Amino acid sequence: MNTQTTGMIQVVAGAVCWGTLGVLGATLNRLSFSGGEVAALRIVIAAVLLLSALRYFLPYLKQLRMRQLPFLAVQSFIGVLGMSLLYFAAVARIGSSLAVALLYTAPVWSLIFARMILGEGITRRQALLTVVAAAGVGLTMTGGGAADTAGITAGLGAGICYALYGVLGKRAMLGNPPILVFFTSICCSALVLLLLPATHTAFGKLAQQDWAAWLSAIGMSLVGTVAAFFLFVKGLEKMPAAKAAVFTVFEPFTAVLLAAVFLGERLGSLQYAGVALIIAVAVLNATGGKKKTAYRK
Repeated sequence: MNTQTTGMIQVVAGAVCWGTLGVLGATLNRLSFSGGEVAALRIVIAAVLLLSALRYFLPYLKQLRMRQLPFLAVQSFIGVLGMSLLYFAAVARIGSSLAVALLYTAPVWSLIFARMILGEGITRRQALLTVVAAAGVGLTMTGGGAADTAGITAGLGAGICYALYGVLGKRAMLGNPPILVFFTSICCSALVLLLLPATHTAFGKLAQQDWAAWLSAIGMSLVGTVAAFFLFVKGLEKMPAAKAAVFTVFEPFTAVLLAAVFLGERLGSLQYAGVALIIAVAVLNATGGKKKTAYRK
């Protein structure tokens, strides 16, 4: 097996791991955990896992300069904390299938914010993809009660936060290895969450639950966060970022499949068409640029 094939398998495996977040979060929703509580469990447990392996991260932490901390903190609060809170709020209201599709509007928001914040131009092709993505979002809203306005807004908000994570993170990522950015993002977000009463409430509720809740919470952190990131980064070391970005579409495919099998989520035909359009835009955006930078949550 050649290096690129190994990298492709690792990227796909990472995307599949990310795809489990929706179904695991929805499982906790059904056990009376709110979207905010689910996000808190995911991030805080992930931080504990990372801190338990602090010796591994020390060489990277020694590279960190104090002047970089503000940028890393902003990237953390928007891209990790904000995205997680909004994404799991969307999962709780509209289900993991639509939530992950709306998260994948991030490439379109990236184009808009790159134009507004960084002054980068938008090509005709990119403008057309934006229109197609907007049409996809419109189709996802045709499902009546299954697609309420608050849930759709939260899902789009998650995509916006994820896009800002990349756009604002260009300066933070400069000279910093992805593993360092991941570590600081999770730990900074966890530190903020530990100051909130809702986080302590979430862990209090978790302590009273059976093994299914614990497996879901630990799975979100270990499989859907830590393992997903490390698999993706290892794959990225073996293949171009633009090519790796294409294989991340296995994340929404996994989320939709798992939601159908384990949660019984069923979308209308127009909603599935909307999901397909959004994913198609993400793929075309990944394959159309001359240079891509991969950012992951």
